[in-house]
Amino acid sequence: MAAYKQDRTAFVHQTKEQATSQQEYWLAKTVNERMQAAFYLNSVAYNFDINNPPRMDKTFFTIRKRN
Repeated sequence: MAAYKQDRTAFVHQTKEQATSQQEYWLAKTVNERMQAAFYLNSVAYNFDINNPPRMDKTFFTIRKRN
């Protein structure tokens, strides 16, 4: 099992005004643009090609009828 460490050089301390500015920036974007940005960040975090994402293993789940 790999031990992951947080890269503290990648983060910046912000003032309240800077954080509010960032929030306003993202709220001005459309939902589609925000989802594209989130998908891109997931592809970077989990190291997969954004044009060829991994498929869900559907054999892992089972289906049961309710009583």
